[in-house]
Amino acid sequence: MSDACTAAGRVYGDPVYVAPLLADIAAQAAAADASRSLSADLLAKIRKNDILRMAASPEIAGLDESIVRIANELRAIAAHCTSTAWCLWNHLVTQHHFVGLLGPGHTGLLRDAVARRQWFCFPAGASSEVAGVEKDGSVTLSGVAAFGSGAKYADWAGVVFMSPGQQGPRFALADLHQPQVRIRETWDGMSVRASATDHIHYEGLVVPLAQVVPWPMRHREHLRDPAYPVIHHRFREDWVGLSVLFLGAMATGLAEISLNETIAGIANRVAILGTKMAERPTIHLNIGRARALINGATDTVYAAIAQTDARIAGRLVPTEADYFRQCSAGMQAVLMCDEAMKLALRILGGNGLREGTPFERRYRDFQAMPLHILGHVDRVTEQMGRIALGLPSQNPL
Repeated sequence: MSDACTAAGRVYGDPVYVAPLLADIAAQAAAADASRSLSADLLAKIRKNDILRMAASPEIAGLDESIVRIANELRAIAAHCTSTAWCLWNHLVTQHHFVGLLGPGHTGLLRDAVARRQWFCFPAGASSEVAGVEKDGSVTLSGVAAFGSGAKYADWAGVVFMSPGQQGPRFALADLHQPQVRIRETWDGMSVRASATDHIHYEGLVVPLAQVVPWPMRHREHLRDPAYPVIHHRFREDWVGLSVLFLGAMATGLAEISLNETIAGIANRVAILGTKMAERPTIHLNIGRARALINGATDTVYAAIAQTDARIAGRLVPTEADYFRQCSAGMQAVLMCDEAMKLALRILGGNGLREGTPFERRYRDFQAMPLHILGHVDRVTEQMGRIALGLPSQNPL
């Protein structure tokens, strides 16, 4: 008997753009984990693939693909190599953010980058500190930015910086191929080891002042103002909400393949005293619970993704409640998959760990997902509680 459901009415689907690359992505996953670097051959193929253009609109040479279809691509990639998915996820959501920030006044710059399938990253995590000094129509950037996932594979980095005399932070795009930019490989984590979540050093990089824009806190509120200019209506959706949705979709792909491989791995395994593992009731309980959790996680996150697509198609402006609907759906999907991954570990048992299966790498990679700040349960649930009580949300992102 098969546990495969019919596809009728299903929101999620198979990948299209990255489908020809999935075998290559999977083949290099273990080596990427060991070397902390994605395969050069794979990177060359990705740079020729239109997945890099999916989240951009036609005005800037993008494909204007739906949020569902983007999630499908990332979900499939995460199941084959989470580090690869992590880098492409960061590219797609930060590109979305940068387009919303730069706006129609920078259409030419953005169109050129998207048409050439150039890669974006956004190092702006904890400990980042970049200063910009204005002179003669330009800004000279100096300092260090942290958590630049995909940095060593990218062409552009978003830079948030402060300048003397300015009231708030500002933003610019930095060309990572310039000699005044140095990438220091600092990511030594146990998860997504080839994600290149590194530090970027700006050492006197000059950026034209015409390419500098404000980086306001709670930028999502600016995007909701109909008078605020955007290149395309899709960019009224905030990048953080989309990020958490995609993270949830990636979690379901990773958990799904982990459970499937676990089930296949115990089919003929014998436990203590000669009992077949596949005949033990506790195995049935744990597999059933894990399957239900992954199904529930997938349904949860894709329901919110479909709602997002409906808003974009109807040219509806999102609300603060819509934003937290995105964040909470992605967060909850990750939490449900987290429990499913722990159940898979329990099912495998000691022998499964001893044999060094791909689950070990997948389990390590998954640990980055519930810890990511944008979808962190502490950040999201506190703010949702405030909104439920009629209080204003407080988070700046």
